[in-house]
Amino acid sequence: MSTPVQPHQPVHREQDEPLPNVAQPAQDLTDRSPVDVHAVVEGPEDAPVVVMSPSLGSTHAMWEPQAAALRARFRVVRYDHRGHGGSPVPPGPYELADLGADVLRLLDRLGISAAHFCGLSLGGMTGMWLAAHAPERVRRLVLCCTSARLGPPQFWAERADMVRREGIAAVADGVVTRWFTPGWAQAHPETARDMRAMVAATPAEGYASCCNAIQSMDLTDLLPRIRARTLVIAGHEDPSTPPEHGRAIAASIPDARLEVLSPAAHLANVEQRQAVTALLLEHLLDEE
Repeated sequence: MSTPVQPHQPVHREQDEPLPNVAQPAQDLTDRSPVDVHAVVEGPEDAPVVVMSPSLGSTHAMWEPQAAALRARFRVVRYDHRGHGGSPVPPGPYELADLGADVLRLLDRLGISAAHFCGLSLGGMTGMWLAAHAPERVRRLVLCCTSARLGPPQFWAERADMVRREGIAAVADGVVTRWFTPGWAQAHPETARDMRAMVAATPAEGYASCCNAIQSMDLTDLLPRIRARTLVIAGHEDPSTPPEHGRAIAASIPDARLEVLSPAAHLANVEQRQAVTALLLEHLLDEE
């Protein structure tokens, strides 16, 4: 049985137990209403909190390669973006500010004043928005295989239209092809199939509306405002957010550190699971 989460009263939850919907206002920095996103909370109740934010077309399960190591030292909160996994699918289109407001509402539901934040792709975009607009809520920041501006806008508009018209199956194969290098995908066919199934299970409206959020996103002018200590990770073979996107982010955020992994495509946390886990632990546990 689930216990409602009240502000500043974290509770223990079994693995994969969803958070309840709590009709409680969150710190909302947008003109739209945030939603209660699905989340899984693991690890010691008194440990520092790290929030894990997934990519477009994936769920909280995307971070499974890092979950065990992190929950031994941290209170780990993995969640699904609106329109994905177990989260609600409000009518679109969405804006990045909507996704950021959802995270703030989640933190408030859990009674978390501030947390480390780790995001990949769309999750990294959400993390940059949060660190710029709600800096008091973000302690340390990890940005994996992401971009501050991912054009051209017409590409994302056409992709959203195609998914709404033809369904998510129209893009599922192409998405997974860009997630992993060919050699890794051939050596790990079961993982590649599981990831395709994850994409294919994404509601079409949720996926399309998040494409619209990327379409209208431009965070470049906000990056110098970020004060959270930041680690940027890029995949050398990433066709979706090539390393130059990570370099631009690291060059704009004060004192940010860049690590480029190879071989690694877009889901570097899966393909280079040990390297990414080690980088996360080093960055989050460093006391300097």
